[in-house]
Amino acid sequence: MQNFEKLGQELERMGKTEEIKRLAQSEDMQKIGRMVDAKAVESAAKSGDSEALRRMLSQVLSTDEGKKLAESVTKLMQGK
Repeated sequence: MQNFEKLGQELERMGKTEEIKRLAQSEDMQKIGRMVDAKAVESAAKSGDSEALRRMLSQVLSTDEGKKLAESVTKLMQGK
């Protein structure tokens, strides 16, 4: 959890929090949210099952919406 807090602080320091919020509210992100089983993600995260989390992420990133999201996040983090 501490890593997420550090990530949040870094995004805030970079002035990216509003852009992340807009991205999270995008149509593509809404579609991704409907694809993901939140309980499965929570269970894998709580148990430390990184392989299950990796599989879930791979499934999301294999979709058009996931690819667009990954591209948007990459651009955002590079400041483009």
